Amino acid sequence: MKIRLTAGEFRYVEYGDASAPAMVLVHGSHTDGSTWAAVAPELARSRRVIALDQRGHGGSVRTSSYSFELMRADLLEFVDGLGLEKFLLCGHSMGGTVAALFAEKYAERLSGLILIDSPPPDGQGDWTVPPKPEEQLGFDWEVVVAIFAQLADPDPAWWAELPAITVPTLVVGGGSTSPVPQELLAKVVDLVPDAKLTTIEGAGHAVQRTRPAELLAAVHARFGADGPGGN
Repeated sequence: MKIRLTAGEFRYVEYGDASAPAMVLVHGSHTDGSTWAAVAPELARSRRVIALDQRGHGGSVRTSSYSFELMRADLLEFVDGLGLEKFLLCGHSMGGTVAALFAEKYAERLSGLILIDSPPPDGQGDWTVPPKPEEQLGFDWEVVVAIFAQLADPDPAWWAELPAITVPTLVVGGGSTSPVPQELLAKVVDLVPDAKLTTIEGAGHAVQRTRPAELLAAVHARFGADGPGGN
């Protein structure tokens, strides 16, 4: 499916009954909405599940600029365009940061938040942009350039405003095989008032692909098989 937003045309995929409680999935970098293929059909047994291709990825528009804040603005315009008044939001990696920033600013729009192996960046680590691959990519390489710059020098407000996330929150970590420092996920849980951490040891970074059954179990344990959510 396609929707036209201010930045251009965006692609998304829907699963489930359009009248069911809504859940929006936001992917990480280097991928698109297909990253959710192993979990979306099961989530859609009781929800309207919507997987968005973010700007610069998959079938969505390539733009002249990229940032977490622009992706947050895209997400707000997207859910408004679909008429979603309240929904469960789930983000992985880069999409998790987008989701967290959205929750900090628009908590009243959410029935819950799921962050998969994705704390806000703390500026640590080497964020030197690697050489661009020669093969054809399914995303705009300029996303990597822009996002790495923000990862290297993040806005301190991203961490400072985590206590503004007042909705039930599930933080899922991939354990010791993930490149994401798992102690940062624990720090998120300490700062978000109603957050719970579930670690799926050995899952690595892309938990939704490597351990879909365990991720689904964690989501159902936190939010129940039927929601929360709602249009």
